[in-house]
Amino acid sequence: MGKVKCECGHVNPHGTILCESCGRALTEEAKKENLVDMRYEGSARRSQTYNKTIIDKVWNFFSSVKVGIWVIVLILVAASFGTILPQEFYIPGNIPPETYYEDVYGTFGKIYYMIGFHDLYNSVWFIALIAALGVSLVIASLDRVVPLYRALKTQRVDRHESFMKKQRLFAEQQAVLQESDLQKVREELKKKRYKIREVNGALFAEKNRFTRWGPYVNHAGLIIFLFGAMLRSVQGMYVDELLWIREGETLQIPGAGGDYYIKNDGFTLENYEEGEDPEVFNEAIDRVGTVAKNYQTDAVLYRNSNNDLPGAEPELKKVLEDDIQVNQPMKFNSFAVYQTSFREDEMKAMHFALTNKTTGEEVGDVVIDLFDQQKSYDLGNGYKVELKGYYPDFDGFTKEGEPISKSPLPNKPAFLFNMISPEKPEGEVSFVEIQNTMEPLGETIYKMKFKNLETRDVSALTIRKDLTLPILVIGGIIFMIGVIQGSYWNHRRIWIREKGGYIYTAGHTNKNWHGLKREIDSVLDGTAIPEPKDRQKD
Repeated sequence: MGKVKCECGHVNPHGTILCESCGRALTEEAKKENLVDMRYEGSARRSQTYNKTIIDKVWNFFSSVKVGIWVIVLILVAASFGTILPQEFYIPGNIPPETYYEDVYGTFGKIYYMIGFHDLYNSVWFIALIAALGVSLVIASLDRVVPLYRALKTQRVDRHESFMKKQRLFAEQQAVLQESDLQKVREELKKKRYKIREVNGALFAEKNRFTRWGPYVNHAGLIIFLFGAMLRSVQGMYVDELLWIREGETLQIPGAGGDYYIKNDGFTLENYEEGEDPEVFNEAIDRVGTVAKNYQTDAVLYRNSNNDLPGAEPELKKVLEDDIQVNQPMKFNSFAVYQTSFREDEMKAMHFALTNKTTGEEVGDVVIDLFDQQKSYDLGNGYKVELKGYYPDFDGFTKEGEPISKSPLPNKPAFLFNMISPEKPEGEVSFVEIQNTMEPLGETIYKMKFKNLETRDVSALTIRKDLTLPILVIGGIIFMIGVIQGSYWNHRRIWIREKGGYIYTAGHTNKNWHGLKREIDSVLDGTAIPEPKDRQKD
């Protein structure tokens, strides 16, 4: 598209409203306005000039501030869906998420998982929204900052009188500009740290131009911050996982690529005793019963030296032993393992004895691991116990008489046994829960007698690795520099020139017009140069 040549000889890009050099109005609309729009110095913005190709349309779409706001609204709405149910990070690590959400939350939980809300903030479409916001910030910034920079760089000292007459702060007076008045103005402006340029008897003073770049520095910091946030979805850059590990258990550290394993060698809990620190803890102890003084996991870190072959059995070599306490993590290879929580006396295994109800004779013992059950337990001599059903968190029966479990955690275990004996080779059915035994198919000769319960403590460890943190910090610092840059200073300009027997005075700022007005009045005080008035206020 053709460029626009001003009467002053300067060639402006197509779409320019005010000449970048002298400030003359180049469009009919601008010529009719009482005050010129100085938001972008009347320069040509690409989004308001070109609209033919696909690139133009994409550029124009993302350069809109309204589009940016709608993207932010969509991100906020989308993020709110992630708070309806716990994210995958917060569910027990030993249970597959597809099983957990359906078992605990029913049909709604199954749909929640299928849609992908269980890991919302790492989902492709949520990251796409973050990327769209970043693209919007980049395009909107470039669409404005490039023409603004060009217009400010090419502005002339002796601006056309029509440009000055359309400034918000303006005054004219028929007189001759005296050198003594100009000299006094120069001295006052230098005291106020203005940069002064003079051409053909015209004076132009400017300060704090850097503040005009504040919003764009702000955007640059936000773009870097969003880039760092998106990098968190890249494997190996960010890990924030919750690992529930039982005493004596050795588990693979999530996010470490199978290189590291950790063992819970023992869990220790110490509570404050009444009277130990009466001023601080007595009231809390009376209210809640116990107050934790210290809880820690005695951990052993192993490295897998056989991780090169997929599916190979791990060969663990001890690397480190450490006591993990609250705010005292185990650190290794950019990872930090924090003590987050604990669960005491979790059921581990239940001991039963196959017992003759009449004689009380115990035929044999059956130990059922609540996390790794067998289908059958052979007791010898024709005695055998088959596990037909296991309900870790028994919650009654359906209308059809089927037992149900409200969660996969062993909070209230129940079992459906088939007891095979020489007297009953086809077996006898018994349904057993804690302190309750039912015989749904009729009275039985044998029963499963509960003997004892094995428990163990479970430690919750947070596995954290964050290589994106430096990027986030840099982005945050740049963002705050932009905020400060644009908030505490303002770009101020003053024009003074004589032409055709008249003295023209004009001023412009991007904010705080009252402050600029007072500053100009103090500079011109005691001279014959007219003090500008706020035309918008008038």
